[in-house]
Amino acid sequence: MNTIFEPIFKLLAILSIAVLLFFLLKAAAGGGHHGVPLQKADINLDNKASLQRGFKYVVNYCLSCHAASYARFNRVGRDLGISDKQLKENLIFTSNERGEQSKVGDLMKVAIPKTYAKEAFGTVPPDLSLLTRSRGADWIYTYLKSFYRDDSRPFGVNNLVFPDVGMPHVLWELQGWQEKVTHNAGGEHAEDGHGENHETVTLELVEPGKLTPAEYDQVARDITNFMAYLAEPVQQQRKRIGFFVLLYLALFFVVAYFLKKEYWKDVH
Repeated sequence: MNTIFEPIFKLLAILSIAVLLFFLLKAAAGGGHHGVPLQKADINLDNKASLQRGFKYVVNYCLSCHAASYARFNRVGRDLGISDKQLKENLIFTSNERGEQSKVGDLMKVAIPKTYAKEAFGTVPPDLSLLTRSRGADWIYTYLKSFYRDDSRPFGVNNLVFPDVGMPHVLWELQGWQEKVTHNAGGEHAEDGHGENHETVTLELVEPGKLTPAEYDQVARDITNFMAYLAEPVQQQRKRIGFFVLLYLALFFVVAYFLKKEYWKDVH
């Protein structure tokens, strides 16, 4: 009678392999981009103060060019404890087709028209709504910290994790200016061509901004935190519900197992 459980065992084996592959791929993807190790964002989606600060920074520095067209101002405000009045007075700077201030129930669309954006940047800036789901929180956090001066680029800046980036460093007043420093770590016989020569790249702050490096790190973390929320506003609720669903299934499995034993005891 053990054949009854064979489909369950097969399903559990398939799920175990899938979970293992997921974590292996995630570990491989988290190693870095273009040879640059990603820094841990250490975000906390239950920290409403951080989410509110991130919302403020995104509205002030990002929504000029980037849209978040899958989110509405009042939905975000409701989740983060911000009233409609506060939204209208402090966080809504975009306009509708008639040139009027966007309403609290409107989608978080971009302030600049797509045609102008493409002309200015060479491409339409990506929507922020799902960017964290496609790139990952660590990538966003590292990206915000990896701008450096590069006179060969149209806006005078480049980025370690996104080479030849077409975006200006909009947070430069807060962070300041960084420059790329390349270090050659040659082997014992690197000069005569018989040893290995490794290059490491770091960024050096050459012109401080309004914030200290630690304060700017917090700004980058707040923005990343908010963008992670924006990518899936219900994820914390989903996780809480998922925990109780799994708990119910575990308890039901125990009850079903003993019920099966009771039904089949006479057969055995």
